[in-house]
Amino acid sequence: MKPVEIYTSPLCGFCHAAKRLLTSKGVEFSEVDVLAQPERKQEMVQRANGGRTVPQIFIGDIHVGGSDDLHALERAGKLDALLAA
Repeated sequence: MKPVEIYTSPLCGFCHAAKRLLTSKGVEFSEVDVLAQPERKQEMVQRANGGRTVPQIFIGDIHVGGSDDLHALERAGKLDALLAA
């Protein structure tokens, strides 16, 4: 399974929804809290091609986008293949 990294903040409902989906699928992920580590926010923006909102989700080297994007992949039946590829 590819490594999953998610940039979050503790007050973000979309962040919690994305983490719930990943957890329900048994996916382990590393989390970067951009409020606790503000120096990492610029890193997130660069990796996400200018994306400034959280969550920003990466599966391996692929930028998935946010929570809505992650859930859209799940609904389309494409998330498992992306995680396993």
